[in-house]
Amino acid sequence: MDHHIEILLQQNESFAAFLQGKIREFNNEHSIYHKEIRQKKAIQPVNIIVSDDNGNWIGGLYAEIYWNWLEINHFWFHEDYRGKGLGGNLLSQCENIAKEMGATKVLLTTFEFQARAFYETKGYQVVGEIKDYPPGSSYYTMVKALI
Repeated sequence: MDHHIEILLQQNESFAAFLQGKIREFNNEHSIYHKEIRQKKAIQPVNIIVSDDNGNWIGGLYAEIYWNWLEINHFWFHEDYRGKGLGGNLLSQCENIAKEMGATKVLLTTFEFQARAFYETKGYQVVGEIKDYPPGSSYYTMVKALI
């Protein structure tokens, strides 16, 4: 079987989409869960938006619920609002929403210089660490059981 190898050192969105599509096909064939997640409304988004008195966004949380998991994707606050309990309040609200929607576990990732210690105080445990990513730091995968 003949083949040719081409190396591109630039973005190629159509090739990336090709690979993504083929991986999805493979996953759909081998995992009912992957196939189900692609159905409409299988992923339930959770957006918790915090605004100041002028209606300006000062932070919040974006997560998704699927496979009985809550996955926290983005969680940020302007520095003036940090350390006042607002983050813990939002995290708790999000976890409660997820429990009501059937989630039993939470997954998130964070860098060493971000919020690992904060999440640990809220019951999250490190289940994976990539050291020196970025150089001089670590990248963590953390989970928490909701039941």
